[in-house]
Amino acid sequence: MTKQLLWLDDARDPNTNDWLVFSPIGRNVDVHWVKSFNEFVDWIMIYGLPDGICFDHDLGMEHIKWYFENGGHQMPPDPSEDNFVMKTGYDCAKFLITYCKLHELDLPPYAIQSANPVGKENIDMLLKNFIKHNTKNG
Repeated sequence: MTKQLLWLDDARDPNTNDWLVFSPIGRNVDVHWVKSFNEFVDWIMIYGLPDGICFDHDLGMEHIKWYFENGGHQMPPDPSEDNFVMKTGYDCAKFLITYCKLHELDLPPYAIQSANPVGKENIDMLLKNFIKHNTKNG
């Protein structure tokens, strides 16, 4: 059976430009491309955890515009504080952790293809911290 890769990105088509180089589970995968927080949540709620996940951080022009207008070196304000309409890949990572805790599952292998270095680091730190402190993973 072919492994399932959940590709979270609002712009990058995983089947072009060799983006699958980021896949944490190889290139011979069935790719499921989701472009928003809601699509990410819906996919996992319907199908369960995939074999691997690739994360983008900025899931809409409002995040990208804010990032560059503010020097390109800091995170946008927390979307839960009503600064943005759209949620980010960081929000998806938080949902993933909650889902894994509720279902007592290990976090699937992941990679982060985001061009936002601060967003990428924050997603990575969040997920690594979960792995480190989750008794099932650690």
